[in-house]
Amino acid sequence: MTKFQLITKGLVKDNPTFVLLLGMCPTLATTTSAVNGLSMGLATLFVLVLSNMVISAIAPAVPDKVHIPVYIVVIATFVTVLQFVMQAYTPDVYATLGLFIPLIVVNCIVLGRAEAFASKNGIIDSALDGIGVGLGFTLSLTVIGLVREILGSGSAFGFKFISGDGILAFVMAPGAFLVLGYLMVLFNKIAKKD
Repeated sequence: MTKFQLITKGLVKDNPTFVLLLGMCPTLATTTSAVNGLSMGLATLFVLVLSNMVISAIAPAVPDKVHIPVYIVVIATFVTVLQFVMQAYTPDVYATLGLFIPLIVVNCIVLGRAEAFASKNGIIDSALDGIGVGLGFTLSLTVIGLVREILGSGSAFGFKFISGDGILAFVMAPGAFLVLGYLMVLFNKIAKKD
């Protein structure tokens, strides 16, 4: 597999949201707006790339009996760094995403890529895999958040372009499920044509 294919695989073929259905909790909870979706996606991308690289480097030295706890400690370290950076430089975004930032530690996308890919491949390939899957997750969350924001409040990335109120259901939990379902169908229909 080429380096380019490692990146594009996470965007389309192994898209964590629309194909693999991983990370549904942050997907449904944080995508009330495009900015929230983008922020959560970028936060996960950061943790995914760095943890994949470190896990790839230490995997040969980690005994099989303790590899999952060791991977969780590595992931938790990067999530803690991310929390401190977000609290210092983007406190509004951190406050909006709240509990979902620390929950990146147990996000099945991050731990799954650590177990399935990073522990079995080199550092560069693991970083590229993290970039691809992270970008796929970021793109998915941003699109879901954008659709929900447009339909729910008539704005995009916080800029109001439709006067009046939108459809309230789209900024609430039922809207998240509806938008996710329709976008999954659309994504898979388009992906199969390629």
